Amino acid sequence: MDGLEAEFNLKVVLVSFQQCLSEEEEVLLDHYIAGWKGLVRFLNSLGTIFSFISKDVVSKLQIMERLRSSPQHEHYMSLQSMVAYDVGNKLVDLDRRSRHPTSGCRTLLRLHRALRWLQLFLEGLRTSPEDARTSALCTDSYNASLATYHPWIVRQAVTVAFCTLPTHKIFLEAMNVGSPEQDVEMLGEALPFIERVYEVSQKVYAEHSLLDLP
Repeated sequence: MDGLEAEFNLKVVLVSFQQCLSEEEEVLLDHYIAGWKGLVRFLNSLGTIFSFISKDVVSKLQIMERLRSSPQHEHYMSLQSMVAYDVGNKLVDLDRRSRHPTSGCRTLLRLHRALRWLQLFLEGLRTSPEDARTSALCTDSYNASLATYHPWIVRQAVTVAFCTLPTHKIFLEAMNVGSPEQDVEMLGEALPFIERVYEVSQKVYAEHSLLDLP
């Protein structure tokens, strides 16, 4: 998938999520996908520790890109238009995953959940002292988000894997912004935009009773 080989820079992600919401607060999917590609580069720059998440995210982004280039692409310009199209055409499996395992609504919901985990983790990095244990920050963020949707054995394996995370300093260096102070400042600029995109998406899914799609 194009756009995943370049070096990560937090500023690029900031711009993508700044542009993600229209004036009417529609979640524009091209910018959403671009923002996630940047976040995947960040995860990949830290080694294989996050591969269990980044690989799944990449597969979901590929599905969304196929929908954006399909004959129905105009229905997949925004989250809101996608939900209206998928629900209106009964392309969503509400009770069990069966006929539409790669529907736009289901696919983006998985990205939405992962975005919450990453937002919480990055906020923890931004507000914690330099000697904070990144394993604890990441575990707390995971338990407050993705863990809800994973079986016990996956949760246990993930928690153990987090114990091998690099230090707080290395995480900030991976932002490729500048000094640690500049990294923290840039996170402070980027995270409100990511959080707002999450909040708007959460509301759209909730209004259509789609938060628990199988």
